[in-house]
Amino acid sequence: MFISVLDLFKIGVGPSSSHTMGPMVAANRFMHDVEGVVANNHNSDLTINCTLRDSLAYTG
Repeated sequence: MFISVLDLFKIGVGPSSSHTMGPMVAANRFMHDVEGVVANNHNSDLTINCTLRDSLAYTG
């Protein structure tokens, strides 16, 4: 099994990737989920609540 350096280390944005890449990936997934919900409910009112938890809630 071949493991590349790129498999071991992810190129991120900034020195603290847990506070930059993590929220970016989570926001991207959330937006894709919201787009799917909105596409299926285009004729009705829609409310979406999002609660940030743990360290993500405390990151400014």
